[in-house]
Amino acid sequence: QVQLVESGGGLVQPGGSLRLSCAASGSIFSINAMGWYRQAPGKQRELVAAFTSGGRTNYTDSVKGRFTISRDNAKNTVYLQMNSLKPEDTAVYYCNARVRLSGTPWYDNDYWGQGTQVTVSS
Repeated sequence: QVQLVESGGGLVQPGGSLRLSCAASGSIFSINAMGWYRQAPGKQRELVAAFTSGGRTNYTDSVKGRFTISRDNAKNTVYLQMNSLKPEDTAVYYCNARVRLSGTPWYDNDYWGQGTQVTVSS
């Protein structure tokens, strides 16, 4: 019913930059929250940055000042600009969206993208 398509991952040297994109499509009535999570090998998935249902932004402490989340509501797209990348940022990055569908606009549904690999290495 809803698809999240991510792009922009890759291999970058420490100190470099990448920009991730996530576009949502399908029977969308509204998107109440949208953001990025990541999972490194052997670790739990963690929040990186997200727009909350109240319109605020949340960042995990380790990326504050380096990563910026932005969105284009007309395109149902969220972006993650990642600067000053560090090897510890290496992970699979997943897009998440909390969506209300056109047929059931009173009910929240969580969707995940397929993930995009970000590798920071010299």
